[in-house]
Amino acid sequence: MSAAIPEPTGPAPQGGQPGTGEESVAKLISIAPRPTLAQRLISWASRPPGKLYLPSCVIVALVLLYEDSVPGGHLTSFVLGLGGGAVLATMGALRLGIAMTVARPMIRYYWLRWITPPLIALAAVALSLADVPLQARVDASAADLLHLRETTGSSGVVLPEERWTGFYPISEVSEREGVTLFTVEGAGLLKKSGLAYSPKALETDVFLPGHGNVVYEHVKGNWYSWTDY
Repeated sequence: MSAAIPEPTGPAPQGGQPGTGEESVAKLISIAPRPTLAQRLISWASRPPGKLYLPSCVIVALVLLYEDSVPGGHLTSFVLGLGGGAVLATMGALRLGIAMTVARPMIRYYWLRWITPPLIALAAVALSLADVPLQARVDASAADLLHLRETTGSSGVVLPEERWTGFYPISEVSEREGVTLFTVEGAGLLKKSGLAYSPKALETDVFLPGHGNVVYEHVKGNWYSWTDY
């Protein structure tokens, strides 16, 4: 004997066949109230950081590390990094607050994704405070900078083909009281800045006789950063 074929469920429309279960579900969905804007915002905000937020945190951290690798800072990177970091921090705090209010299980289940943005921020801050980006970039460029010092002499504008020396765009090389100054193009938040090489130790954070308005900060070894105030 063959199995009996189940009859379609649902009330039969006038003059037609009974409706299927799928049609009933579709009808219920169509008449269900749509979520409000506030409900959609809460639903979005309670989700863990995902494919857009986490890469954005990494990009902002890299921008800030690049800014720290420039002697005297870099204005464009500083503004972008600070602004982007403030926006991401505000969004993260808002989403975490909403998730703790209405979706605590989401935090426990996706705990790694929730703690990743603060870890990225802490790593960037720690590297910046230790001057790791600046020291690493200077170390990688030191040999080329010293070679440029020998080829250009004590004072001179750098030729276009020699402008990128190591990992820095150098626009000018000069000398003051035995200290070689490399002007880094675009360096400095508000004042002109660059790198300095001195065989002798220099006092830092003070104006030195014969050096004009230049103030030095120690980077590593015989290398310093300078800013012309």
